Amino acid sequence: MPENIAFESPPDWALNAIWYQIFVERFRKGSDTNNPTPESIKHGALDEVPADWCLTHWSHNWYKNDNYAENLSLDFYRSVQFRRYGGDLIGVLQKINYLKDLGITAVYFNPLNFAPSLHKYDAAYYHHIDVHFGPNPQKDLELIAKEDPSDPTTWVWTEADLLFLKVVKEFHTHKIKVILDFSWNHTGNAFWAFRDLQKNQKNSKYKNWYENVAFNNDNTIEGFTYKSWNNITNLPEFNKINKKIDKATGCLEGNLLSEVKDHIFEVCKRWMDPSGTGDVSLGIDGMRLDVGDHVPMGFWRELRKFVRNLNPHFFLVGEVWWKEWPDDLLDPRPWLKGDVFDSVMHYHWFKIARGYFGDSDDNIDLVEYISKMQNTYYDINIKNCQVLMNLVASHDSPRLLTSIQNRNKYKYHCKPAEDKNYLTNIPDPETYSRAILLVIHQFTFLGTPHIWNGDEMGMLGADDPDNRKPLIWPDIVFESETASSFSDYQYVFKPIFNGFMHTIFKKLISLRKKYEVLRKGDCLFYTEDIKKSNLLMYTRQYNSSKVVICINVSHDTETIPDQFQKGKPLFQYNIFDSFSAEIPPFSAFVKLISL
Repeated sequence: MPENIAFESPPDWALNAIWYQIFVERFRKGSDTNNPTPESIKHGALDEVPADWCLTHWSHNWYKNDNYAENLSLDFYRSVQFRRYGGDLIGVLQKINYLKDLGITAVYFNPLNFAPSLHKYDAAYYHHIDVHFGPNPQKDLELIAKEDPSDPTTWVWTEADLLFLKVVKEFHTHKIKVILDFSWNHTGNAFWAFRDLQKNQKNSKYKNWYENVAFNNDNTIEGFTYKSWNNITNLPEFNKINKKIDKATGCLEGNLLSEVKDHIFEVCKRWMDPSGTGDVSLGIDGMRLDVGDHVPMGFWRELRKFVRNLNPHFFLVGEVWWKEWPDDLLDPRPWLKGDVFDSVMHYHWFKIARGYFGDSDDNIDLVEYISKMQNTYYDINIKNCQVLMNLVASHDSPRLLTSIQNRNKYKYHCKPAEDKNYLTNIPDPETYSRAILLVIHQFTFLGTPHIWNGDEMGMLGADDPDNRKPLIWPDIVFESETASSFSDYQYVFKPIFNGFMHTIFKKLISLRKKYEVLRKGDCLFYTEDIKKSNLLMYTRQYNSSKVVICINVSHDTETIPDQFQKGKPLFQYNIFDSFSAEIPPFSAFVKLISL
């Protein structure tokens, strides 16, 4: 274990992170003996599970209704919430060598906690891995039934739990860090404490755990009302106490109930130190924290103290997203002062970058791009800047290629149900080039690059849930995909693993890992004559190493400044003469410059 670091500083390992986000249900199916059942998904959607529900085949045409959905009075985007493909942790184990070969150094898992939905943000138990991600669901259910979930001394280790710890160990063997996604803002309505509230109502000892609980005395099965996240009734929110908005920062101050905190901290301790011996090398290395701006800052400050006391190198990355959708993002600075998070999912970087690299309604020119980007990093500690999670896609936004293909505003009207002309077919060559140039920027810029599982395979997909298609592994033959019934156009294509995109990602990962300057170097934009040029140029410098990155996102051939015409080529795209004074349209290079 490396020496302890300052409480307010991110762990050193995070600076070297190349993130890969895994959504287990759609990553890889490793076993047929642990499939979800109609009972296991009962509370996972707003509608009643169809009587003839069954598992969806991995290669299924995405926009084609499942047979059980044909006679439902639901549109595609309601019925698709029933879908399960059977991805599991056995499938993750099978593909660890794939991730090692790709060059990944850190994995971010979407929630794995026991929950009925496909996304798992509706926890039934935080302290257990979903039994259908493990090898023996029935045995695990029997074990869990013997516990008192409120008493950690009764908690058992299920086969799914132990399999996850094996996954962590395997990743650690390959020097790959593991962080796990949790929502401490809300549970599911199948959560053990909420079930007690449903059963015992006014007599429940958990009646204060949830926000705005009011009893109706109407003898219904619920019999009470409560606040739910985004008004989704199966996502009841934890009660926040002493809450108020800090006028200076816009943050929610206050805390969670001490009983709720105690439970959460026990869950943290379980996954951080599973042996109970203080050997944190056996546990997770960090957490991604859902809807971070919805949870009071007092709780986050206490959480940081708790986890850093257990493991001084534990990493916390928060989801801090919308101030007012779809135009204004929250300022992440209040969460990056050293007392809350180490990093945030850097939607702020991507929104600006998409505006420059794409051809969308958010278009900005080079001058505006540099100005916005400089303002984004202003007044954030450099150590935090270096570990901001720069993502181009995720489980909550369209896939990279589809995002760049479309002209919509960022995260606005970005699926066929919202825009009948939103494109979900195979993009044209220019879109591929724009997307690749953006990825080059992502891997050579300040911050740590993040890959949403499948983007390196060239996968396509609109916003949630179309971004959550099962991964297109080369050994699986997929049915042809046809257009959404909402779309005002038609297409047919065969989803296949894109070897060229995979090679681009692999080369960029290798480049970033090889050259420390790309991880630690100061970042300086080249701003001479930028009003006359379309060239995005910046340097990274660390000690005696200096690298220049030159990206031409335009239809014009551009002249390279004299001082950057020489140098050792490290990476290039759409360039055939490394030392030409000109750079072609939609091309880029990375050069090592002598000092």
